[in-house]
Amino acid sequence: MLPLSLLKTAQGHPMLVELKNGETYNGHLVNCDTWMNIHLREVICTSKDGDRFWRMPECYIRGNTIKYLRVPDEVIDKVQEETKSRSDRKPPGVGRGRGRGREDGPWWKASKRDWAWP
Repeated sequence: MLPLSLLKTAQGHPMLVELKNGETYNGHLVNCDTWMNIHLREVICTSKDGDRFWRMPECYIRGNTIKYLRVPDEVIDKVQEETKSRSDRKPPGVGRGRGRGREDGPWWKASKRDWAWP
């Protein structure tokens, strides 16, 4: 399971984000991008000491400051089901480009029996 697929599935769900500086943010995930930048709504920020709290309507967290993410178990289960159903859809190796072109391959790979010497 890839972290970005987990975050895409977690959109709209509550989550906890801990930053490298020790602050924590609890809120509902609105969106994330490929650099793991996160947009949260209905956020409660806690200082690293745990003695101060702030309530914000929304916040944007840069991905390289994130230390830890906590998402609900139901989101993890949903991602695992999606990856399993995706792997069940198509057998491995089908549609990977095998069998295209001439049967004997290009002229420079033709066997000696294919060449007619005068």
